[in-house]
Amino acid sequence: MKKLWLFVCVVVMMTLTGAAQAAETKQAKYVMVFIGDGMSIAQRNAAELYLGNTKDPNARPEATKLVMNTFPAQGVNTTYDLTSVIPDSASAGTAISTGFKTASGVIAMDPSAKIPYKTIAEVAKEQGWKVGILTTVSLDHATPAVFYAHQKSRKDMYEISTQLVNSGFDFFAGGQMLKTTKEGQPNILDLAKEKGYTIAMGRAGLETLKPGMEKVIAMNETVDHDAAMYYTLDQTTDQVTIAEYTAKAIELLDNPKGFFMMVEGGKIDWACHANDAASSIQDTLAFDAAVAEGVKFYEQHPEETVIIVTGDHETGGLSIGFAGTAYASYIEKIKQQKMSYLEFNKKLDEFKKANPSAKFEDVLPLIQEGFGMYVIPAEEKAALEKAVADAQAKDASEDVKKAAKDADKKLHFSMALTDLELGVLREAFAASMAGSETGDPYAAGLLYGGYEPLTVKLTTILNQKAGLGWSSYSHTASPVQTSALGVGAELFNGYYDQTDIYKKMMTIAGFEVKTASTK
Repeated sequence: MKKLWLFVCVVVMMTLTGAAQAAETKQAKYVMVFIGDGMSIAQRNAAELYLGNTKDPNARPEATKLVMNTFPAQGVNTTYDLTSVIPDSASAGTAISTGFKTASGVIAMDPSAKIPYKTIAEVAKEQGWKVGILTTVSLDHATPAVFYAHQKSRKDMYEISTQLVNSGFDFFAGGQMLKTTKEGQPNILDLAKEKGYTIAMGRAGLETLKPGMEKVIAMNETVDHDAAMYYTLDQTTDQVTIAEYTAKAIELLDNPKGFFMMVEGGKIDWACHANDAASSIQDTLAFDAAVAEGVKFYEQHPEETVIIVTGDHETGGLSIGFAGTAYASYIEKIKQQKMSYLEFNKKLDEFKKANPSAKFEDVLPLIQEGFGMYVIPAEEKAALEKAVADAQAKDASEDVKKAAKDADKKLHFSMALTDLELGVLREAFAASMAGSETGDPYAAGLLYGGYEPLTVKLTTILNQKAGLGWSSYSHTASPVQTSALGVGAELFNGYYDQTDIYKKMMTIAGFEVKTASTK
C-alpha cells in the first residue's frame, strides 16, 4: 500500500512539474517552421561536408556548419504513420501540421477521410495572425497542402488548390499549381483573383510586392514539368530562390499581432528519390539560405520568435560512406556534376532522338559534360596497369612503388571510369536506348527505380566515387533531425515523435492544443 501511495505521489508530482513547465514556457508571436522534405541527418551532413570542402578543402569537418545545425536545440523524431513505418509526405506532413497521425496519402484528415483535422496554420489565422506557405515544388503538393487543405487523397490537386484560395492565408509562394483546371469547373487562378489574391509571377512580380499588400500568390514564371521550381543546380538568375521568397514573405507577413510561416524545401526529396546527391546537396544549401533569412528576423525579435527546422521523413537511405571507398571521403567529386538528373535527362533525350542507333562510346562526351567522368585511353590505361604490376616485384624500388600507388589512384579513385563502372553504364545505356520495350520490369525497378537508366547509374557511380551510398529509391523509416532557435527552443531537445512538433509549436504560440480530432 505504501509503495502504491508513493507511486501515486510521484505521478502527481511529475504531472504538476510538466504543467508548471508548460505554464512557464514563454510565448512567441512569430513562428516559422522549415521542412526539408526527405531531409534527415545524412542529407544535412552531406550538405555540410560539401559546403566545408568548398570553402576550404583542408579544413576539418567541424569548421563549417549549416545555419540550421548551429541552433542551440537539437532533437531527433520518429516519422511512422498509421499505415506504415515508412510514411509518405501527406501523412508525415499531417502529423506536423495537426498533431495527428493518419494514413499514407491523406491530407489533414482522419484515415477514413471523414473528419478534417484543424492545422496550426488555420488556428493561427483564427487568432488574427498572418499566415504564409512557401515551397520549392508546386503549391498544391502534399507538404504545403497539409497546412491549408483537407482531402482524402493528395492526388486531388484541383480540390486542394480550391481550398488554397478559400483558405484566406496571406502569402503563398514557390512553384506554380499542377492542376488549375477541371472539366466544368472554373480556373483556379481566376478563383484566386475573385477571392482578392494578387498573382505575382516571377522576379518582376515579386519586386512589385510591398508591405501592406493583402493576399498574395507568388509563383516562379519558369517551372519544370511538375510545376515545381527548378533544381538549384539548374536555376538561372531570373528565377526566384526559396531564400528570396522567404525574405519577401517575412517582409509582407510582419505585423504586431504575429505570423505563422511554413517553408518547404520540397526538391530535396525528389533528388533523393533519384539518388542524385549533387542536386540534394545544392537544394539543401538553398533551403539553409532560406533558414538564414528567418534567423535575420529572429535577431531583430529574439524574445518573440521561434524557428523550427525539421524533415518530414528520410528519402533514399543516404549514407555518408560507401563500401568501395571504405573510411575515405571524396565529397569534392560531387562538384563535377554540372546539372541535375532532370536536366541531363533532357540532353540525353535530345541525343537519343538525334542518334537512334548510337553506340555507348558515342555518349561518352555527354557523360563527361554532365558528370566529369571519362574513359582513360587504352594506351594510357595499359601503362598505368603496368606500373601497378611492376610494384609487385620483390625487388621493386620505392620510386616504383610510389608510381604504382599514383597509377592505382588514377585507375580506381579518380574521375576515370573503371571497368566495373563501364560495365554498369553499358548495360544502363542499352536499357535507355531500348526504352520500355524490352527487359524484366521487376529487375528494371530494382536497378533503376523507374528513372532513366543511364542517368540514375551515372549519379549513383559519381556518388560512390565521392563516398556516398544509397539503399532505396523511396522513403525510409530513419528518424529525422529537428532543430530550434528562439522562444521555447529547449522543448525541441530530445527524442520524440513528429506529432510532438505540432504540440510544441502550439504551446509556444500560446494556442490550445487540440486533443479531439475535429476541425
